[in-house]
Amino acid sequence: MASTFKTLLNNDVISTRSMLHEAIPLTGTIVSGTYADNNIKNYTHGMFQSVYDYPYLSSSANHIFDITAGFSAKSALSSSSGSANDEGDETVGAAVQQAKKINIYTEMAQILVGYDQGTVREFDRDGDLTGGDKIQECYFLNFTRLLNKDEIKKQSFSLTMMCSGGRCPTGSTGKFTFQDTNALTSYKVNSPAGEYGILYNTTTNASVGLIYYQAGIVVLTASIFSPAGVKIPGLPTAFSSSYPDFGPYDKTWGNGGVQTTNWIMTMTGSAISGSCDGLRNRIVNISFNNTTELNSTIYFCRANNNEFNYSSNPTYLNASKLRVKNNASDTPVSYITTIGLYSADNELLATAKLSEPLKKTPDDEFTLRVRLDY
Repeated sequence: MASTFKTLLNNDVISTRSMLHEAIPLTGTIVSGTYADNNIKNYTHGMFQSVYDYPYLSSSANHIFDITAGFSAKSALSSSSGSANDEGDETVGAAVQQAKKINIYTEMAQILVGYDQGTVREFDRDGDLTGGDKIQECYFLNFTRLLNKDEIKKQSFSLTMMCSGGRCPTGSTGKFTFQDTNALTSYKVNSPAGEYGILYNTTTNASVGLIYYQAGIVVLTASIFSPAGVKIPGLPTAFSSSYPDFGPYDKTWGNGGVQTTNWIMTMTGSAISGSCDGLRNRIVNISFNNTTELNSTIYFCRANNNEFNYSSNPTYLNASKLRVKNNASDTPVSYITTIGLYSADNELLATAKLSEPLKKTPDDEFTLRVRLDY
């Protein structure tokens, strides 16, 4: 323990903040391929499914994100009376797990969008909560803290999905990518969950969803699978289009083939896990940079020429004589090995070790920089 203390002044202490970023690539082979869905965990409650980077029963598996789906109570999909589509063989309405899908949408909207005079706001396509085009049918990707750390870095998110032939959105050829374009300068702050950006289709520049950076949540409109085309009766303008299949690509639309499950029928006629499977199996790649906020306090410990030239260590003396001096007239010398930070009542709070002893004499002055990270 030190017997001599030096008080740190205001000029000796500074606080800093650093942002550390790590690139996170998630390929489609991890999400839906390599492990034959053994890394996908569905729960008995049926409200979401979890994705792992290895088979989830493995001790080395890491939980990477959850997928779920839901729609607003104001959505046409929540209607109890269905209406036939153009083929006349399917209906839109009375959804399987309807209450759960509405509850999921409502819960996510409560957390991410908030309330307006006691009423839960709906997700807004352009972030203008006072009006605009609402997103009432959504897929949700909830990334774990293991991946996004403190937040997802703005303007770093990219999601690429596959589509099949003529069912692709206009301008897309087999794949379409969503990015939070220009988010560094145009992100929104009117969410109770922190900052968020708008996701755009890089081909059409159309708004397709939202990304909440601190929460690590991506909200995608279900209509991302709707290219320009046929009007769907009973649904609002946002759905005035034909819709691609979620099923096998060898099934054709309108050419005598067997119609496979499209996203609207998946949303209404399948369990939540079915919608999650449909979205997940089309993911080609997800990439973003996470952010770790590192706060630091830096102490500049200054040893002037006339300070700390002697040691209080008992081994410094031998028979009451300094071990490092051969003659009484020799210059005093010490070796600095450790810095101790003490409270006002001289209680040791932290220590910092030097990589090697530092020789100190009256001919030298040192400033030792100690950084505490948290």
